[in-house]
Amino acid sequence: MKGYTPPPRLVVSNEPMPITRNITITEGISVKDLAEKLDIRAKDLISRLLGRGVFATINQTLDAELASEMARFFGAETNVITFEEQASKDIDAASAASGEESAVEVTPRPPVVTIMGHVDHGKTTLLDSIRETSVAEGEAGGITQHIGAYKVRITDKESPAYGREIVFLDTPGHEAFTRMRSRGAKATDIVVLVVAADDGVMPQTVEAIDHAHAAEVPIIVAVNKIDKPDAMPDRVKKQLADRGLVPEEWGGKIVFVDVSAKKKTNLNLLMEMICLVADLAELKATPERAATGVVLEAKLDRGRGPVATVLVQNGTLVAGDNFVVGNVYGKIRAMFDDRGAALQSAPPSTPVEILGMEGLPQAGDQFVVVADRDKARGISEYREQKAREAALAKSSRVSLEGLAEQIKTAGTKELNIILKGDVQGSVEVLSDLLTKLSNEKVRLKLLRSGVGAITETDVLLASASNAIIIGFNVRPERKAQELAEQEEVDIRLHSIIYELQDEIKRAMTGLLEPTIKETYQGRAEVLETFRIPKVGTVAGCRVIDGLIKRDSEVRLLRDNVVVFKGKVGSLRRFKDDAKEVTNGMECGISIANYGDIKAHDVIEAFATERIAAEAMA
Repeated sequence: MKGYTPPPRLVVSNEPMPITRNITITEGISVKDLAEKLDIRAKDLISRLLGRGVFATINQTLDAELASEMARFFGAETNVITFEEQASKDIDAASAASGEESAVEVTPRPPVVTIMGHVDHGKTTLLDSIRETSVAEGEAGGITQHIGAYKVRITDKESPAYGREIVFLDTPGHEAFTRMRSRGAKATDIVVLVVAADDGVMPQTVEAIDHAHAAEVPIIVAVNKIDKPDAMPDRVKKQLADRGLVPEEWGGKIVFVDVSAKKKTNLNLLMEMICLVADLAELKATPERAATGVVLEAKLDRGRGPVATVLVQNGTLVAGDNFVVGNVYGKIRAMFDDRGAALQSAPPSTPVEILGMEGLPQAGDQFVVVADRDKARGISEYREQKAREAALAKSSRVSLEGLAEQIKTAGTKELNIILKGDVQGSVEVLSDLLTKLSNEKVRLKLLRSGVGAITETDVLLASASNAIIIGFNVRPERKAQELAEQEEVDIRLHSIIYELQDEIKRAMTGLLEPTIKETYQGRAEVLETFRIPKVGTVAGCRVIDGLIKRDSEVRLLRDNVVVFKGKVGSLRRFKDDAKEVTNGMECGISIANYGDIKAHDVIEAFATERIAAEAMA
């Protein structure tokens, strides 16, 4: 390198040097970069690594632990930061060194707004009306199926916010919001909570509030469907005020706007309020710097390869830029805006679709533009290796069996619990019961309680907080069950209070032993019912998952609440008895000694196996 003076030759001994300085290193730092930070020859560092039993080349990446060990040997303590943080520091340092602080303009940026609320309260329709497109009509069943990101310009010349831009995120569910937060991505500045004036506050409304509070972002309430005859916006305000969202006109701090997405009533006022809240937050960015941002969604396109929708949060993304995103690297081959138009550059607060990645990133992954493609590749390979190691090493999720084992050998433990029940009365009784079970060895902490099926949101919260989920007379949704297995979240299902209480108590005393193993078999949806003399009620069903066997044990679910538990009484295909019926087939099912079956009920089949209890000391 021109003008480069190599560091003085260093005699490497087996004795560490005294600590005289502090350096900052990144995860996955190369041998070459670490040597430069330590002001030693790479050859001397490689020699020490060999003495440690590590064979490394000059371009090889080291994990933070090994790099810190090497640094301490050469007399330096370390402060470990992410590659993204280091890249941001490098950009700032380069600007300062060139005396460009005054030249680099820090400007206000458009706010990024996430639309949240209960299903069918008009989230996508509201956004559709703002954009004056047909997004809602194009969605399957009228429900948003993916994350959409759209930039909208205020075109009303009478509006004080004329010419301002707002970026809207339309999410398929709060779990997407939670997943991104769990990966450390703060992709939104403001949450617009959509509440239907006729329905009022619903379960997912409450969930949205919880997620917004957890993300520490301001909330604006859009009271939708005010054009309906049964609209009661004041009732909505009262319900939300009871949950801490007090309207400004009632002396609170929350902005409420009455709107009609279909009639396009007060939409300009809503956008003006968004701009006002954004101004109070003083949202700014530096367009002249290298771009950083976050992945909103990613998919594999058969024709174009890996495709990601990213939100540029700072700097300007330019076609041809090299970048790192999560454990993937690439070069921008092409990028498009939310309407499919090709772009050459994207300033801050711009959602774009990008091509040119060597792999598929995950939603919530942060991306950063880098000048050195080799360094981008090195960081990507390092993170990929760490991801493989993490996948091989099973995460240490809490379970009642694990808790019982820990109690035998350790002291005080904390057990986080998420409780779901069939009715509010049961939830209140169980909440009170569980909170009273805490003792000197185990403190029980109830993170969330609610009525209804165990959802993906519950599982994600349990995964993030290392909690177990207790269901009383309810079942997990199928996707929630699959996610729980993937995330290794312990779900305990009960229908008798004293059995639940006994199980928790035994776990807390270190005496819990599993006695019954349940194996899921399949589900069938009831299409219609028939009353047959001497047989009883027969349900005409379609198997929607797995299979149903003649000897299966079954649960009858109504709105994911367990109505009855028993055995298959009869199983028929047309007029013939059947041993089993598989996915996609129709059949007739009766439940032994039970006849209150209704259309749209779900029959869940399973098998149980008793596990012999081990002798306990």
